[in-house]
Amino acid sequence: MEIAPALDPLESVRSALPDALLDAKLFRNEITLIVDRGSIVQVMAYLRDTPGLLYNFLSDISAVDYYPEYNRPERFGVSYHLYSMLYNRRLRVKVFVPEEAPEVETVTGIWPGANWLEREIFDMMGINFKGHPDMRRILMPEDWDGHPHRRDYPLGYEQVQFSFNVEEILKHKPSAKK
Repeated sequence: MEIAPALDPLESVRSALPDALLDAKLFRNEITLIVDRGSIVQVMAYLRDTPGLLYNFLSDISAVDYYPEYNRPERFGVSYHLYSMLYNRRLRVKVFVPEEAPEVETVTGIWPGANWLEREIFDMMGINFKGHPDMRRILMPEDWDGHPHRRDYPLGYEQVQFSFNVEEILKHKPSAKK
């Protein structure tokens, strides 16, 4: 069996799917392809199935909230972290998701392991994955209001107890004993 020579993922996607590729970033020898949100399934299938690329392992999906003063095309970014076991290379594919209708197509049809990763992003960030087979909360209770990893989510806190404020703190803890 002959192994196809490794292809440059940027040039390969640029020539095969020119409308899907919006931008690319190279930082410390790591490539990030920024693709059109509507083309994510097509791009991912291409990266997984093309000889010379074969990014056959989805290692992670992450999301970021650029609120309040984001200098990005949209409020949210979803990054897919891929690995080619044959060529020992990593690649990041990123899409931007709007605040008004935070939705992107699911990649569970390409990588079934994306199921839990997409559910976590849905739960914590409120980004919906269209076509997902089981889109429901995974970490928070079903009746939880809001998405805790959004930057505009209110922070809860507990005041730290010191010797000078023991009495004040113990008033708010009914189960605490002196």
